[in-house]
Amino acid sequence: MLEEFVLFLLCFFSVLLVYEIFIVRKAKKNKEKRPIEVKYLITRYHLNMKKVDYVQLLQIVALVSSFDISFIVSVVLILDSYLWQILAVLILVSPVILVSYHFVGIGYRKKGMTKDV
Repeated sequence: MLEEFVLFLLCFFSVLLVYEIFIVRKAKKNKEKRPIEVKYLITRYHLNMKKVDYVQLLQIVALVSSFDISFIVSVVLILDSYLWQILAVLILVSPVILVSYHFVGIGYRKKGMTKDV
């Protein structure tokens, strides 16, 4: 159990570092080139970008994406067979991402950061 937790933390911080360097840093410099996760949140939850702190949104996206990847990797590595691992990844990826970004969208909606649609 402790080994899995350590693996999760290592994976989380590694992915977060890579995400910060390659995605967040670029997106901060060029606000016109938004990451796909930000575009999804804006489109799906009608975020009002005049109210939303863009840098904070990028940090939340980086944390959520890092958590999603680390969670999936941790769950998959518990399985023994490569076939089961591949199957688990295929099954887990979309629901985990959609659920986690749904919570982010709901959080922004509760804060009143969305457009009136």
